[in-house]
Amino acid sequence: MSNAVAELDLPPDQRNALSAGLSKLDKSQKIKLGLGAFALLAIAIALFFMGQQPDWKILYNNLNDKDGGAIIAQLTTMNVPYKYTEGGGAIMVPADKVHDTRLRLASQGLPKGSVNGFELMETNRFGMTQFQERLTFQRGLEGELTRSIQSLSSVQAARVHLALPNQNGFFREQQKPSASVLLTLHPGRTLDKAQIAGIVHLVASSVPEMNPKAVSVVDDAGTLLSATPEGQAQGADTQKLQYTQQIEQLYTRRILDMIEPLVGVGNVKAQVSADVDFSQAEATYEQHKPNQGADAGAVRSQQTIEDGTPPQAKPAGVPGATTNQPPATGTAPVNGAAAPLSTASNGDKAGTMRKESVTNYEIDKTVRTVRESSGTVRRLSAAVVVNHRSSTDPKSGKSVTAAIPPEQLEQMTALVRETIGFNKDRGDSVNVVNAVFNVTKPVEEPPVAWWKQAENMELLRSLAWPVGGLGVALLILMGLVRPGMKALKTPAKTPLTPVVPQLDALVNDAPERPGLPVPASNNEPTPEQLRLADAKRLALENPIAVANIVKGWVSGEQPA
Repeated sequence: MSNAVAELDLPPDQRNALSAGLSKLDKSQKIKLGLGAFALLAIAIALFFMGQQPDWKILYNNLNDKDGGAIIAQLTTMNVPYKYTEGGGAIMVPADKVHDTRLRLASQGLPKGSVNGFELMETNRFGMTQFQERLTFQRGLEGELTRSIQSLSSVQAARVHLALPNQNGFFREQQKPSASVLLTLHPGRTLDKAQIAGIVHLVASSVPEMNPKAVSVVDDAGTLLSATPEGQAQGADTQKLQYTQQIEQLYTRRILDMIEPLVGVGNVKAQVSADVDFSQAEATYEQHKPNQGADAGAVRSQQTIEDGTPPQAKPAGVPGATTNQPPATGTAPVNGAAAPLSTASNGDKAGTMRKESVTNYEIDKTVRTVRESSGTVRRLSAAVVVNHRSSTDPKSGKSVTAAIPPEQLEQMTALVRETIGFNKDRGDSVNVVNAVFNVTKPVEEPPVAWWKQAENMELLRSLAWPVGGLGVALLILMGLVRPGMKALKTPAKTPLTPVVPQLDALVNDAPERPGLPVPASNNEPTPEQLRLADAKRLALENPIAVANIVKGWVSGEQPA
């Protein structure tokens, strides 16, 4: 028996575990491992850049091609990232750079397509004609009006066209200016009549001698928004209808506020019809009253007429200044009897006298003008329906309904009359009825599935890319990378040659192998012979390894 002695010598592959593991992988496993690692790296990079993607906001929209090109060129110079929306209608930049970029572009006069006002007057060039000056002034005025109108919250864009005729020296031949305004409103926004009237008044007040009726306001759909003289009458009728509806709603609300605390919310319905008089009447009264008492009247005018021939008295007495004096003037009261005619004495011929007195007194006069106000309520009609009273039956426990007693119904009628200011002479009417309400239960719609709800759909849409990327990465990891890593961790089966005692067995003896096929008669060795020769050579060269193999066979363990 020969003795085989071998020293422990580690192979070079065990000095580098990674190279040793890769060396024992076949070509297909190496390709799968490389593809898996590359795919995982690509997914990680994609997820990183998606997480770093900024939130984009609109910088400018509705730009013309010239302004858009100038802004894009300037953004490129400023190193500001940008992108377009679908259709190229807007330029978007990161949200944290919107305001800074706008200010920097505004300092350079971009976008130039914005509305220009009176700053156009600052760029007057030398040699400008009077017509060009008037045209520049008109453009500046239109721009200022456009800016003012666009400041309204409901207006998205506006255009103002002014027609300013040339004024000449003939006043009768002068034409009045006019204006047209085109409005583009925000989606879902409208303008009420007060706002339209404000726009008309703004334009008319900005142009001298412009009549508000000469201002036309049109929306982007071509609808005339400003009122025409023919439409003013229609607008007045609409205002009357709105005023009537306001009165009816006011009285209806009063009735509900009074009856609902008694019968419960939803158990009373009320409607009020108002007959409103919008006619305007004006009356003038003139009254004359006689004077009260003798001293109550005031003298307006007085006229006294005296006519007659005075008596011819002969001069008598001593001639001189005393006898030459004229007779004294007679006096008579205003309302008294006339004085008797005086007659001359001494037998002289008497004179004749006539006196008339006319006195006019002021007569009382009262002039009164009465103008009745429009919008007077001529008649009110109120209809109220009250639901039956609900209660619980103590025996069955079910809900039952019962009519309201007539006494309580009469009290409700009295309350309604007092609430609306019932006037019998005016012809008002109030009718309160007690009836059972036919309540229809609303059809309950089936709940929307959680994955169909808008907020959940948005959440799922936002998580689609991250979750999908992680899923693909997991598949690649389990299908390509994990088998390769597992193969790398599997230790290589290398024979060990430690220094052990000599093995004197299975070397010189030729064991019998029952059941082996009979060797062929030719000189060429069979495969079984070749394997047997290899086994013998291994036993001679490395008996320790062969002993370990046999030991493993006996114990049932896999040899190292």
